[in-house]
Amino acid sequence: MSLDDTRFDVNLSILFTELPLLERPAAAAAAGFTAVELWWPWIDAPVPAKSELDALRDALTDAGTQLVGLNLYAGQLPGPDRGALSIPGEESDRFRANIDVAADFAASVGCKALNALYGNRVEGVSEEEQDRLALENLVIAARAADRIGAVLLIEALNQPESPLYPLVSAPAAIDVVDKVNALSGLGNAKFLLDLYHLSMNGEDLPEVIDRYADKTGHVQIADNPGRGAPGTGTLPLTELIGRLRKAGYDGWVGLEYKPGPDGSPASFRWLADN
Repeated sequence: MSLDDTRFDVNLSILFTELPLLERPAAAAAAGFTAVELWWPWIDAPVPAKSELDALRDALTDAGTQLVGLNLYAGQLPGPDRGALSIPGEESDRFRANIDVAADFAASVGCKALNALYGNRVEGVSEEEQDRLALENLVIAARAADRIGAVLLIEALNQPESPLYPLVSAPAAIDVVDKVNALSGLGNAKFLLDLYHLSMNGEDLPEVIDRYADKTGHVQIADNPGRGAPGTGTLPLTELIGRLRKAGYDGWVGLEYKPGPDGSPASFRWLADN
């Protein structure tokens, strides 16, 4: 099937990373994209200087790129220490300090989706305590997202690459989505459906799509194995995207894959064949 009607955005935290952050929006625009997404760019600063926020806003605006997704503070990404909101102490405090900063920045550029990554399991803290803290922080984040007219995304990662991350299946993430919506009463928590992560977990992707498309707020793709561009692995991504559209999902599809040896611009050649 044709992907002509699919809205693709580029994740500037994994593509175009050969360039400084502020040059990436223009590079994405030069490659033909009008929309981008980002992990929280300042891994050590949940509350960066206003000048840094202003500079990123200007880079996005000057390039004519729409920010369609932004991660809340989650520590080191990519890396084994990802996630913050369910980790008591400094990491949870950093997450809370970031919520309104990230929401206000998102509002200033018209971004309508905030992604909140669960924290890894940590020693010395019970799973029950981490889950209680996670729900408390996610409800706060949902309220901040609602304040700016945005959704709050909950993402499942994959167990092989993130063995300490507790949400490593679509049902596990959906369970958290449902709990946050029940506690907040807002209904703005949604599932971030990442086809690469779910495939790494061995899930039945057509079944996940059919079952959860109505609760999905954003989609990300990469091929498997390798987390490269579509066509570098074995996932039938064109068919899966078509299934999502048939199931009623008409939102953005984020390109969140590794660019390959020829660089980021070359990694979009597959689009010309679809």
